[in-house]
Amino acid sequence: MTRFSNINTLLAFVTVAREGSVSRAAELLNLTQPAVSQQLRRLSEEVGLPLFEREAAGLRLTGDGAALLPKAEQVIEAMGAFRQAACQRSDVVTGPLRIGTIIDPEFIRLGQLLGRMRAEFPGIETELSHGISGEIMARLLRGQIDAGFVLGPPGDEAGAMVDETVHLVTLAAFSYRVVAPAGWQAQVETADWPALAALPWIGTPEMSAHYQLLRRIFEARGLEQNVVARVDQEASMMEMVRSGVGLSLCRDAIALYQKQSYGVALAGRVAVPACLYLALPARQIDSPVMAALLGLMRGIWQLPRA
Repeated sequence: MTRFSNINTLLAFVTVAREGSVSRAAELLNLTQPAVSQQLRRLSEEVGLPLFEREAAGLRLTGDGAALLPKAEQVIEAMGAFRQAACQRSDVVTGPLRIGTIIDPEFIRLGQLLGRMRAEFPGIETELSHGISGEIMARLLRGQIDAGFVLGPPGDEAGAMVDETVHLVTLAAFSYRVVAPAGWQAQVETADWPALAALPWIGTPEMSAHYQLLRRIFEARGLEQNVVARVDQEASMMEMVRSGVGLSLCRDAIALYQKQSYGVALAGRVAVPACLYLALPARQIDSPVMAALLGLMRGIWQLPRA
């Protein structure tokens, strides 16, 4: 009977299969590239089958590799379930929790979450990575994080953001306002979307919530946004608005503060509804670590129990 080296060998196989690259897999696994390559060779020798073949863009699974991949994922998931069950038996929740964060910590109540996590579940080791909503969702789908905050359209419209593998928990509803440089009030006060689209805009990356929300609005009306500059941080966007570059979206509370403090103009006829969500892998939602996270989030955000 073939004896496999260890679970790490299968983990290397699954990670390379998902990423299509030894270098990216090594980065995610905190290993060297030679170490990952050695694990792949060892596994291929143990099963007696070629698992990958090289192509210009990286590595591609062979037919045998593609057939074995779901089985390897099942083994890894089963081992994780075993560890979680052991933790439950000891009444102690332990394990890593990688969380993707967005925008400012105050808005997502990150400090409250980390403080309560440390006090109530000291055995959970949290690791944070920051990005924009699209990046956070992509990391979640690739298994690089265990949960993440994301922004998106409200209600049923949010279904377009995810598939059946992702579970969204609604944390808060809010609105974006269209903000413009000081002195533009006459142009934007009563402007509708066609009039606003023609004015200069500060654009954002395609993976950002701003881009996705505005794209839905403009495409539904057959409009083209007049983008004159692009930035990827909310603080930079507001600085460019105050400097007279063009229009941008801004969360309602911040927009009112910017108007009072710096005299920026606000469009009076339009607003963009949005929600803050916590995104989780659907198949892990009942795990002890996820249950602990959801319990804390319910208390912090005063959410109803499922």
